[in-house]
Amino acid sequence: MAAHEDRRIQRTRQLLRGSLLALVREKGFEAVSVQEIADRANVGRSTFYAHYSDKEELLLHGFDELRTLLRQRQREARSRPGERSAQLFGFSRELFEHVGHHRDVFHAMVGKRSGAAVQQRLQNLVIDLVRDDVKLALPPSRAKATQREPLVRFIAGALFGLLAWWLDEQPNLSPDDMDRSFRQLAAPALDAAAPM
Repeated sequence: MAAHEDRRIQRTRQLLRGSLLALVREKGFEAVSVQEIADRANVGRSTFYAHYSDKEELLLHGFDELRTLLRQRQREARSRPGERSAQLFGFSRELFEHVGHHRDVFHAMVGKRSGAAVQQRLQNLVIDLVRDDVKLALPPSRAKATQREPLVRFIAGALFGLLAWWLDEQPNLSPDDMDRSFRQLAAPALDAAAPM
């Protein structure tokens, strides 16, 4: 019975998230109401509020799922045999794929209050993921603690900057192209931080 309820909860949340994204594409986040989200998902307002306190929570809940997916990709990359460069930043390809897939949603939110919340949540997510890989690549025996956080911020800022450029300029580059560029730029930064 519990598994069935979990599937129903998951299905309802997927419907609500899909409805929100479709409405954001049509009219922007600020113009969307909870009632419109519930109507589009074909659920009642009370069902919406059983899952989320407001549309902002619904929007930001998607980042928890993205974080879980990116962490999974990171673990998978680390478990692969081979060179360190193939094991590090295993989440980045999936991140570019996700952002590319939701490009229109990001554009609909740019410059808005909700866009700032999304941007901050995405930045924090990227910083956390990069921090984990920097810890793996540069254990305490290989780098001073004072070098680690500046390196994390440098690489995370570069990744976030590439994402923003890719979204804003809409260059004809695939997620694979962007991931390859990021990895080629991040690896020398890691190498430079390691003591000789």
